[in-house]
Amino acid sequence: MARSTARPVVKLKSTAGTGVTYVTRKNRSNDPDRLVLRKYDPVAGQHVPFREER
Repeated sequence: MARSTARPVVKLKSTAGTGVTYVTRKNRSNDPDRLVLRKYDPVAGQHVPFREER
């Protein structure tokens, strides 16, 4: 069964500049803009905003 295009895989990159990334899926219907989530950056040692890469 094929994956839906409504929930694409997106890569979240740390805004702290450490190069840490997370991979997740998002719902394009609910979040058409770039996704920004506050997640833990193990290199920085704290929670920082992670922004969706394109």
